Amino acid sequence: MPERDEPRTPDFAELRFFLARMRRERRLTLEQLAERSGIGRRSLVQLESGESRGTLATWFAVAEGLDVEIGVLVSALYGPGRERRVK
Repeated sequence: MPERDEPRTPDFAELRFFLARMRRERRLTLEQLAERSGIGRRSLVQLESGESRGTLATWFAVAEGLDVEIGVLVSALYGPGRERRVK
């Protein structure tokens, strides 16, 4: 039986850095992103600081607030150029 690739470990640190960078690039404050996404400011602080990983629903709302597809955010879990292969 052929060997399978080991599953890649998601890099949640990269995801939180990516979120903070995207927010800053769009010149959004935490308050503005909170308003646009419907996610509380404190929850956004927890996501960016790594205190919380959030739920899928949270990340969908954040993507909406940033005006990007959820896949753009999720791609950061595997780092630049490390997209997970679907078998």
